[in-house]
Amino acid sequence: MDDDLSPFLPLAPAALHILLCLSAEARHGYGIMREVARQSDEQYQLGPGTLYDNLQKLMIQGLLEEAPRPSEDDDPRRRYYRLTKFGRRVLEADVSRLKRVVREASFALREPHPRRT
Repeated sequence: MDDDLSPFLPLAPAALHILLCLSAEARHGYGIMREVARQSDEQYQLGPGTLYDNLQKLMIQGLLEEAPRPSEDDDPRRRYYRLTKFGRRVLEADVSRLKRVVREASFALREPHPRRT
C-alpha cells in the first residue's frame, strides 16, 4: 500500500475520536458513542447520524472493518467495528501531527520569546 497518508490527513474530529476509541478494542455503535464521550470528558458527543455517516465513510476508506460479535449471546442486531492495520497507521500519523501542533502551540504561548527563523 502507498505510504502517502496525506489524502487522509488531517482527520476530522469525529473520525479521530472514532478511530481512537476503536484502537483498543472492537465496539458497537452505542459503545463507540459512550467511549468517545468518556475519552473526551464529555466534551465531545457523537450523535447517531454523525457516528454512522463517519463509520460508513471510514469503512469505505479502509480504515475500519466490521468485526465479529464477541459472543453468540450478544444482540444479533449490533454491528461491531474495529480498526484495520491501515486505519491504525492513519491514526498514528494524525496523532504525530497533533503532537507537533501541541508542541508549536506550547512554544507560541510561552512568555515573550525571540522570533524563530
